[in-house]
Amino acid sequence: MRVLAIDTALAACSAAVLDTEYGGIVASESLPMVRGHAEALLPLLQRVMHQATLRFPDIDRIAVTTGPGSFTGLRVGIAAARGIALAADKPAVGLSTLSAYAAPHIANDERFPVVAAIDARHNHVYLQVFAPGGRLFTAPRLAPLREAVKAAAETSSCIAGSAAKLVAAGLLADDAVPVTVGAGAAPDIAWVARMGAVVPEEQAPLRPQYLRAPDAQPQNAAQLPRR
Repeated sequence: MRVLAIDTALAACSAAVLDTEYGGIVASESLPMVRGHAEALLPLLQRVMHQATLRFPDIDRIAVTTGPGSFTGLRVGIAAARGIALAADKPAVGLSTLSAYAAPHIANDERFPVVAAIDARHNHVYLQVFAPGGRLFTAPRLAPLREAVKAAAETSSCIAGSAAKLVAAGLLADDAVPVTVGAGAAPDIAWVARMGAVVPEEQAPLRPQYLRAPDAQPQNAAQLPRR
């Protein structure tokens, strides 16, 4: 299976091509950025596909991160995935950024739970806890930072995500010691591709996971009165 993976959910614009018959990632590029995903993504996709010596119709599946993350970034990646899927007549699947952060830790050692946390600002995180072996323990949610610290403090865990260092810093001396702390501004695009190759389509809808209301709200005072 050939999978084109796309991630624009957080502080990077990334794409990769995985060929399972070839045995791994055949092309990959990741650009750190907080803004500008819309302008960077299509040229990046062209470069990655050229590096892989493939055309879009050669791809068997498109995988894209669907959040939680930046509202604008999520829409950019999902729109691109939908457009490519429609034009190439290929299926597209959506993957959680939290599960993408957790995946390498679960693959490395299934004995430990994983606390995945993304910085949502204002002492809040997007949080999900995975039981040993990758089994879901809690659903993804917006939570105070202290809840993520409490989850990590109760047992030796792997802590992953852009808020991993914040969570680890909140642990006390007598709390459980983290097994690993994997902090990154964005998930590893290679793991997005690997997850995209195995996830059942019916379990991976292509819709954004915002988990919170947008910060920008319409100004009622500026609205014109209805007649």
